[in-house]
Amino acid sequence: MPSLNITYSDEEMQELRAAAAAAGTSLKQYVHDLSLRERQRQQFVRYAVSWGELRRAEFDEAFPDEIPPAGRHQGAEAA
Repeated sequence: MPSLNITYSDEEMQELRAAAAAAGTSLKQYVHDLSLRERQRQQFVRYAVSWGELRRAEFDEAFPDEIPPAGRHQGAEAA
């Protein structure tokens, strides 16, 4: 099974150990799960943005005074 050796500073390792303890899991399991959660978060964000884009016209029609359509594109590029 593939594995990684990752170097952390003493402070980073201390923070990771504390987070793992707070989660009630081992350090190894915590770091493993953290990487998978990040991948899932990215998938969720991509889907949410796609869903929002598909419904933008519907939102603009229902709430015309919210965010001007022209300004919305500038905000997305800045983020």
